[in-house]
Amino acid sequence: MKLKREFIAHSGAGESLLVPSGGAEFVGIVRGNQTFGAILELLSEQTDEDAVVSAMCERFNGDRDLIAGDVHRAIEALRGIGALEE
Repeated sequence: MKLKREFIAHSGAGESLLVPSGGAEFVGIVRGNQTFGAILELLSEQTDEDAVVSAMCERFNGDRDLIAGDVHRAIEALRGIGALEE
């Protein structure tokens, strides 16, 4: 899976934004924290959920089950707005 080209991710000032371009069906802005921004960054390349969880565990040195749950919820939300190529 990978973030679709029609979505632009931006992180700064402790916040992450995901904005659709003209080609996306979703209308709106998705706001998240720095963790969400890290997930978006990892989804800029072709990957899978397990690889994202592993990378997030290395980056944040946290409980794998907690991180896996957060990553899963973020990915499901992105699927829900049509932001992922599967």
